[in-house]
Amino acid sequence: MRLPLSLLVVAVALVAGFWWWLGRPVPVSPVAGGAPPADRKLECISYAPFRGLQNPFDLTLRVQPWQIEEDLARLAPLTRCIRTYSIRNGLDQVPAIAEKHGLKVLQGLWLSSNRELNRAEIAGTIALAKRFPQVITGVVVGNEVLLRGELSAADLAGVIRDVKAAVPVPVTYADVWEFWLRNRDLASAVDFITIHILPYWEDIPIPAADSGAHVESIVKKVADAFPGRDILVGEVGWPSAGRMREGALPSLSNEALVVQDVLARAARGGFRVNVIEAFDQPWKRILEGTVGGHWGILTAGDRTPKFLVGEPVSDHPDWAKQAGLGIAVVLAVFGAALLVAGPARAGLGVAVWGAVMVDAVVGGALAGWTAEKIMVESLGWGGFARGAGFAVAALAAPIVGAGLLVRGGRPPGFVPALGGRADRTGDALATAGAWLLVLTAVLAVQTALGLVFDPRYRDFPFTALTAATLPFLLMAVRPARAGETLAATAGGRGPAEIVMAVTLVLSAGFIVINETVANWQAVWLAVVFVLLAVTLLRVRGGRG
Repeated sequence: MRLPLSLLVVAVALVAGFWWWLGRPVPVSPVAGGAPPADRKLECISYAPFRGLQNPFDLTLRVQPWQIEEDLARLAPLTRCIRTYSIRNGLDQVPAIAEKHGLKVLQGLWLSSNRELNRAEIAGTIALAKRFPQVITGVVVGNEVLLRGELSAADLAGVIRDVKAAVPVPVTYADVWEFWLRNRDLASAVDFITIHILPYWEDIPIPAADSGAHVESIVKKVADAFPGRDILVGEVGWPSAGRMREGALPSLSNEALVVQDVLARAARGGFRVNVIEAFDQPWKRILEGTVGGHWGILTAGDRTPKFLVGEPVSDHPDWAKQAGLGIAVVLAVFGAALLVAGPARAGLGVAVWGAVMVDAVVGGALAGWTAEKIMVESLGWGGFARGAGFAVAALAAPIVGAGLLVRGGRPPGFVPALGGRADRTGDALATAGAWLLVLTAVLAVQTALGLVFDPRYRDFPFTALTAATLPFLLMAVRPARAGETLAATAGGRGPAEIVMAVTLVLSAGFIVINETVANWQAVWLAVVFVLLAVTLLRVRGGRG
């Protein structure tokens, strides 16, 4: 008993140390140097009031004034101005409420290909600008309508000129910076130019550390293209969660870094910035996946700031709870191994208990991370069902795998789970292992094919699949023990295992090429796909 207990202590210490390291707050300093303004207020920030299942696609929704009141009361200490995008869904109430809180409004006028809705939006926005000229500092006529291809530049310019003639405040149009360079004649229709610079979404994604310099260079490029014109960076920010794009990693610390670095550069360079956005917007995940719902500098639920300017930031603020979950998994893994080994535990060597410890450490270290990712990445009933599958695989496979490791033999193939009655062993542990391997393989193949054929908004479930795959891999690659025959440990794989293995290997190669080696999440997941493929090719069959 001394050896497994000693390794148990080491495993617990490793998991606790891993989570302390992963969750520790890291200093965040602007790359550009310099200090934030004395009052630390933002010049302006994008605001949408939607919470929970609320979304702008529901044209019957009218957000209640108390909800906007609560939000603006929270934003007033943080910013001087808010940018809106429409007057629908109760957003026409924003200027009156903003006035009570001493906030200015950069009023949005939403344009689309629906001309009837456009006419209502134009008329309502003009009326609002005339009613609150002391609150509304400008009207943004259209947001990325050229990017979406919903209006031509000529039609858009006509709308802008009509609105400009009717309101007593400056008028602009907002779009990704490249579309301003492609449609330079549009500048004559506006009072100032509003560009969006989102380093994460660039065609060649920009890492967080380089984003501030990228924003600064784009502002200069646009200023050179439109000399003498006033330029507003109408959207700039960084997501706090979601999938990597090449070297661009969403995280809390990276969001804090990018926002603070851009603000420092703006103060030094004299350009104006509107940060996107105030609160996380869960509805955007429908359009852009996990990453779309996590651009706020305040959370969607309790509406609290994700970081404080100049303060260290933890990317895993609940790390202590996650460490506790990991330690519980370690204890369960060793408990299962000791229970299954029974009196024979004293005869098991260092190699077997070492494999159990590796299984426990990896499963324990990744359990909390898996839980965090599932909670963030699951959307809708289908998403939560898939997340539940990942949770079962990631938490149960290390525990069941520990029992199979101490018993010896190769991992069970699909036959004990999916074969006929004659192929089943009647061994509950082996059957459980077979079902877990089936679940892991199905989730892996579904993920792999999604990342091959429709990858843009898909996440990388690398933690769950690593924890689920490792115990079976340890069984698959272990050397045969004395007295074991080759027939007892090898062979028996069927066409399902072979097809899945080939699919995973081919997908892994494509994913790395498509995502590039700069995306460590994609590389990690691709490696797991290959290791799972190796495992599937080394399973044993049913009774044989």
